[in-house]
Amino acid sequence: MARLTKAQREWRPGMPKKRRSTKVMFASTVLLLEAFVMFFATLAVFGLRRGEFPPAAILGVGIALSVVMIVACAFLTKPWGMGLGWVLQLVLILTGIFEPAMFLVGALFALAWWYGIRTGIRLDREAGERAREQAAWEAAHPEESAGPGQQPPLPETKSP
Repeated sequence: MARLTKAQREWRPGMPKKRRSTKVMFASTVLLLEAFVMFFATLAVFGLRRGEFPPAAILGVGIALSVVMIVACAFLTKPWGMGLGWVLQLVLILTGIFEPAMFLVGALFALAWWYGIRTGIRLDREAGERAREQAAWEAAHPEESAGPGQQPPLPETKSP
């Protein structure tokens, strides 16, 4: 049997599900796409510039950068994780030194990173406001707020 995660072990019926950050989901998506682009850019540089740079260095650095971009997704919830993401954006832009098309690709991904972070922050703030308003409404109307999967109470009727 598979081991349970900490969240699975601590779960009890009726506990609300912890909401995932939209900002982190957007940032993870951009970093994963960048990892794929970095891998394919590595193959392009390997094929086009093999005589200028040692092939082992091209493949080693390119694949290592791809792996770092994937691993960075795990650290986006840490305080320094977004900073690491910005550093990786700069690194992706600087790969244009080896393949000039990467200046444009890196700049476009940096723009996508900025937009994803900015939009994710806004959506997380709005979701937090909605959750607070919902909690306040449920506290003010306990008889009207039935939990998920529960039927609201039926009105009492007099029998003949």
